[in-house]
Parts: sequence; C-alpha cells; structure tokens
Amino acid sequence: MSASPSLTLVLVDDSEVVRMGLRALLAAESDLRIIGEAGTVASAVEVCLRLRPAVVLLDIRLPDGTGFDACRKVLQELPDTRVLILTSVVDSTLVDEAIRAGAHGYLLKEVDRRGLIQAVHDVAAGKSILDPAVTARVLQLVRDGSSATQSVLRILSGQEQRVLALIAEGRTNKEVGHALGLAEKTVKNYLSN
Repeated sequence: MSASPSLTLVLVDDSEVVRMGLRALLAAESDLRIIGEAGTVASAVEVCLRLRPAVVLLDIRLPDGTGFDACRKVLQELPDTRVLILTSVVDSTLVDEAIRAGAHGYLLKEVDRRGLIQAVHDVAAGKSILDPAVTARVLQLVRDGSSATQSVLRILSGQEQRVLALIAEGRTNKEVGHALGLAEKTVKNYLSN
C-alpha cells in the first residue's frame, strides 16, 4: 500500500524561531511536507517559484516588504498555489489587503495545532479561511449596524451582497460561482469590490 501524496508547504516568516516552531508542529503530520522556508519577500518568491508548493504559510511583516508583496508575486507566477496568511495582527485593513493580494486565508498565530492543520488542509482543498477572531469582528460590525458599516453595505450591488453572503457561509469561490452562475474570476472581482 503506497502512502498518500504529501501536501507540500513553504514557511515564510522573518523569525527563524517561528519557522522552527511551525516545522516542529507540522512535522508529525504524515500528509504534510515542508519543502522550503524563507525569511524575506525576495527569498519567499525565489523558493516558491523553484519548489512550487501547494500551500504557502506567509507572515505579513517581512524585512524587505510585506507578505502581501510576496503573495502577489507568487500567485502571479503560480496561480494554483494557495496562500494562507499566518500573522499575529488582527486588523480589518490588513484582512482587506490580504484578500486584494489574492490570499486564500487569514489566520492568527494564536491558533492551536489542530486548527492550523485543518486550515492548511482546507485552504489546499480550495476553501477560503478567516480566523474566527477576524470573522467575529466583521460580524460584530455588521450586527452593531454602525452608520459606517451600513453605508459600506449599501454601496455593494445586490450580486456583491449575494457573493459576500455565500463566502460568509464558508463556500469557496468556485462554489459561489457555481451557485450564482458566475466564473470563479468574476467571484474574485466581486470580492475585491
């Protein structure tokens, strides 16, 4: 009986200690294989283009730019690679920028081992992931009905609101496209709006 194919990962964080911790945490998973690491935008892009990982775990703060810069560059050349932002920062502006850069998920470093492993598998399977703390913040803004939130929601078209509602249910861009009769790229464009 042959082993199932490994899900390949590249770890990108400016802290060697964080990369070592992630490597130790993920090493016990037989279906995950860390094939590379990087600590800068330049080295992240080089490693990813050379090794072509299925998933990149990517920090936002890097010494020569941002994880968003790396995300854009990697996805421009490797559109099938999935990018999961792994950061210690909860900020709606950064979440927005991550989505605009093409990231497939946004996870806080406070996540436990099981949550991280599940997120890596979910992102690899095509799902979009938002950390529960980030999701809770967005939902609270909507529930509070602040005038700023309401004015933002009012400027969304009906189709943009439908796309947003389906994504909030945890559906992938592909699933949303299928449900609404849209191309996956069109769904991404609505999300960017």
